[in-house]
Amino acid sequence: MQDRRALLGLIGAPIAHSAAPAMHEAAGAATSIRVHYQLIEVPGADAALLRTLLEGVRRMGFAGVNVTFPYKEAVLPLLDAIAPEAAPIGAVNTVVAKDGKLTGYNTDTTGFAAAIAEDIPDPAAGPVVLVGAGGVGRAAGFALARLGVRDLRILDQDKEKAASLARDTGGTAGTDLAEALQGAAGVVNATPVGMLPNRDSPVPAALLRPDLWVADVVYYPLVTPLLTAARAAGARTVTGRALTIHQAADAFALFTGTRPPIAALGAAFDAVIAARK
Repeated sequence: MQDRRALLGLIGAPIAHSAAPAMHEAAGAATSIRVHYQLIEVPGADAALLRTLLEGVRRMGFAGVNVTFPYKEAVLPLLDAIAPEAAPIGAVNTVVAKDGKLTGYNTDTTGFAAAIAEDIPDPAAGPVVLVGAGGVGRAAGFALARLGVRDLRILDQDKEKAASLARDTGGTAGTDLAEALQGAAGVVNATPVGMLPNRDSPVPAALLRPDLWVADVVYYPLVTPLLTAARAAGARTVTGRALTIHQAADAFALFTGTRPPIAALGAAFDAVIAARK
């Protein structure tokens, strides 16, 4: 039997809290692939340094790397190709290295769609408010559009980012959160607000209702201040757990050509979270 190995990694900053190494190495164990997953934490990297890092990925035997904040958009012009479904998103979180060629994909989108569909019976039943239009926000916006959400209301401190995502998804850009939430069926936080050590919420508790579903892409902590307030209001909630697990599974399949069992990644993720309590 051939000894299959895969060298993987994550480029971003800060990433010391990432559950990616545990999930991908567990996926390898479950699929008989010897995986080493390296955290590549490089704060403040400019285009030249990112190019050097990616050249190392190309030449040092990596099967690929994940890319996270703040480089999901910055790496685009440094890649050899972008997968057709990722190109309109304008951000990638997965770079596959094959035959000396680096190709970018976005498994945040596929992972987010799978996570929402798993926990929300009909995510397209009404308007959805999306807070954040950066790299993860764009992925979430495209996922919601692909799930059939017809009235996507997008807010971001950067008004041009909100307007750009609205144009690309057929949604609308707004500036008033309370107004956007009127009549909404769901709200998604696609910003880092609420990620430790931050303890803020992007949505005031007074605006949350029991008829809303509330999703947060943040998973550190797993139950963010937003989700705590949403549960207190009686709203259905979706944590960052499912998104994180599904996007990792999709990335692993791209890296190795083998789809791992979701349960293996879920157990690894849960162990990382439990160890932090």
